[in-house]
Amino acid sequence: MRNVTYIEVEKLKPFENHPYYVKDDDEMMNLTQSIKENGILSPLIVRPIENNEYEVISGHRRLHAGIKAGMDKVPALIYEMDRDAAVIALVDSNLHRDNVLPSERAFAYKMKMEALSHQGKRTDLTLEQVAPKLSAEIIGESENISKDTVKRYIRLTNLLPKLLEYVDEGRIAFTPAVELSYLNDIEQQDLIQTIESEDCTPSLSQAVRMKKLSQQGLLDDDKILEIMSEEKANQKERIKIPTERVRKFFPKDFTNSQIEETIIRLCESYYKRQHRKNTPER
Repeated sequence: MRNVTYIEVEKLKPFENHPYYVKDDDEMMNLTQSIKENGILSPLIVRPIENNEYEVISGHRRLHAGIKAGMDKVPALIYEMDRDAAVIALVDSNLHRDNVLPSERAFAYKMKMEALSHQGKRTDLTLEQVAPKLSAEIIGESENISKDTVKRYIRLTNLLPKLLEYVDEGRIAFTPAVELSYLNDIEQQDLIQTIESEDCTPSLSQAVRMKKLSQQGLLDDDKILEIMSEEKANQKERIKIPTERVRKFFPKDFTNSQIEETIIRLCESYYKRQHRKNTPER
């Protein structure tokens, strides 16, 4: 059985370009409090790198919480492995988490596919061409999804960060987002401006039309506005409140969806208080 080693936190480096977010949210606050009371129960997994330092493979959130809890050393299991093996271990150790965001899953699948492709390369051209397909199949089998779904997730990595944020927040659904990933950066930026100015997001049919026009070289900001201004069949009248008017009342890490949900709950609470006030006692 591998021995646990206590490593100084300054010697631990985050995995380069790892796809998972480490946020100071409520879950992090709870994890920090738990570590203060009980310590880190599950050791980090790390690999040695240059300068007598270590790269974290599994445990970025535990490391962050441990530092917030005041720890100067954390327990870890040290494994000798190359970059590709480390990428695969990193991805696999995190995808089991609850609430993995679409953007996290997209970049994780991309990293793992590239690592598997490197491991699967052969000297003859035919097998090199097949390697990416096999990689998608391997990832799909481990995640219980099809290889095509894996590739569709990886398409999301072509989206600009703001559009990816909309996907993570649920403002843009997965399938339309895949279609939008075929737009170039200028077209995506024009779309972002339209989403913000018109307070609307594209449906699947709108995303498909924009993709087709983009491929034909006919998509510009006017065309995007024209498409996005169409009233959707299930579109309902909405009250529009500029984000800047309410953002200051909420924590900085709150998403737009969290702000909207909180406002709804406050309105419901206000309605109940008014209802009780206006209902005569019997």
